[in-house]
Amino acid sequence: MDSRPQETPTFNSNVNPQQESPQLAAAGLTCSRSRRSTYALWVRDIAVSAVASILFILFLYQPVRVEGTSMMPRLENHDRLFINKFVYHFEAIDHDDVVVFHYPLDPSKSYIKRVIGLPGDRIEIIHGQVWLNGRKLREIYVPARYRDSDSMAAMIVPKDCYFVMGDHRSISSDSRAFGPVERSLIYGKAEFVYWPAKDMGVVR
Repeated sequence: MDSRPQETPTFNSNVNPQQESPQLAAAGLTCSRSRRSTYALWVRDIAVSAVASILFILFLYQPVRVEGTSMMPRLENHDRLFINKFVYHFEAIDHDDVVVFHYPLDPSKSYIKRVIGLPGDRIEIIHGQVWLNGRKLREIYVPARYRDSDSMAAMIVPKDCYFVMGDHRSISSDSRAFGPVERSLIYGKAEFVYWPAKDMGVVR
């Protein structure tokens, strides 16, 4: 095989445009059209991708604003976050999930709390310490300054219900006050804080 470089044809840069051959003119038009076509396809692909991304986010996620401080320190008043509206169609609600639900005493309002007990769990609170199924619950998401010393008699979480609590225990109105939340009232899982920047990140 000949490995020598092929000679590259040279063109006189002083050619008068009026004297260009029809073949060269046609080649120029074809190249210009090709560039325009490539640009149009590129713009189309970006537009389609942007629309698809927006629809995906709007379909799966809903932006909400936190009102109140019962989920501090992770969620602060006026934080904005995305909740996943469809995740619980495909997976079960689990301990420690931060869920959004219609307030049992007034379904026109929405609350956001952490899941502490699942259906069938035994919950007891002794001087602020939560006991889950006979074991002391380790709650790293509740700083010492947000704990309280309240107690609650032992109870079994009913079928299709969930025991929820706020992380700021001393000010939270939760299942200790209004009881376990029915599954039908839970409509989303808190996923990601997007504003303000200082609070941005995954909700855990």
